[in-house]
Amino acid sequence: MIVKLLTIDLHLPGRSSLKEKRFVMSSVKTKLRRQFNVAVSEIDHHDKWQRATLAVLTVGVDGAAVESTCGKVLKHLERDHRLMILECTQEIR
Repeated sequence: MIVKLLTIDLHLPGRSSLKEKRFVMSSVKTKLRRQFNVAVSEIDHHDKWQRATLAVLTVGVDGAAVESTCGKVLKHLERDHRLMILECTQEIR
């Protein structure tokens, strides 16, 4: 079994309140869970309006499938006009 963790630092330009940030992040997390069947959690920058850090975890028996899923998650986030990826770290176990 292969486990891969993506830790993704995000910038949410144009957000002027925590309520706006929560709305965007809730939408992003729900879409990732439904579309890619991954576990998603916001793990840092809870009190900042324009920053967020997501942990995205996927598990599989095939390394290629896990890599493919992670690649699709990153492409999905890159295409989302509401946010920018600042940094992404990846861990495989």
